[in-house]
Amino acid sequence: ACCSKMVCNGCSHANKVRKREARLQETCPFCRHSTPKTQDEANVSFKKRVAANDPDALCVMGTEHFVKEDYVGAFEYWTKA
Repeated sequence: ACCSKMVCNGCSHANKVRKREARLQETCPFCRHSTPKTQDEANVSFKKRVAANDPDALCVMGTEHFVKEDYVGAFEYWTKA
């Protein structure tokens, strides 16, 4: 989801079916904003979530830093989350 929330596969599928049958625009199941069309739009949205101190986004950012072997940066994001 664009707002960094996890959606289970069943809920995601049910939401897609409902939108397809009702011919609705594809939106985030939580915040109802339009889903990002490109990776750049998704990155901008993700950075906004990090700036807003969203715990899910901070955790993902910490994991990204950990994978890059930036353990100090990873620890800072995880602590913030």
